[in-house]
Amino acid sequence: MGPIMSALLRLQAVERELATVRRRLQIRRSAVAVQQRKVDELKAAWQQLHEKTVHRRKDADLLGVDLRQKEDQVVRFRGALNTVKTNKEYAAILTQINSLKADNAKLEDEVLKVMQDADNVAAEARLKQQAIEAETQKLQEIQPTNQQEVQRLEGIFQELTAKRQEAAAAVPPRELGLFSRVAANYDGEAMAAIEIHGKKPPHEYVCGGCFLSLNAEHANALRVHDQVRTCDNCQRILYLEPQAESSNV
Repeated sequence: MGPIMSALLRLQAVERELATVRRRLQIRRSAVAVQQRKVDELKAAWQQLHEKTVHRRKDADLLGVDLRQKEDQVVRFRGALNTVKTNKEYAAILTQINSLKADNAKLEDEVLKVMQDADNVAAEARLKQQAIEAETQKLQEIQPTNQQEVQRLEGIFQELTAKRQEAAAAVPPRELGLFSRVAANYDGEAMAAIEIHGKKPPHEYVCGGCFLSLNAEHANALRVHDQVRTCDNCQRILYLEPQAESSNV
């Protein structure tokens, strides 16, 4: 393997470490925001449940008022039974009383149903409140430790950045530009080994990055020339493992 490909592989090793630390930093930097969003979503859900509880209890109160008014009507009609003078009047009032009692029975069921619904929603709101307290506690716990980890990772990132600059200095400008563009597309994985399948010719050559077939000329060229070859599909920079490079397959 010539100096250009050797320099690219050293750069790739550092680039891979940088990409890993970069991902971890992104996760850590967003951890507090993610946890805060979880708390905010729980609070919003609790607020909706709380408002629903209030509305359902108001509905129950209004139905209760209606029920009491109808019960008062029944009492008044029963009093009127003592003052009627004819059987027809008596029967008419009795019919009204029975109709009101039937309506009241339905209204009582509805009041109980609404009150039960309000209690169920209130119970769900209490569970949400417990979840809010638990997630808020987590938020308070991760804030200081998360900041410490971010600082630690930032230190590692700075060290790796310096190592990358040193490794990049050994790569010619044209090849370095290609490497950087491909690395940006594949989260630091700018290079891919050529995989050689089959114990005897004709061998199958596969890109270790996208796993699609390659023309044999890529492997043949890399065995004899210190040049950059890219995958026809994914554009990653191809290289041969030492054992494949020295083989005549």
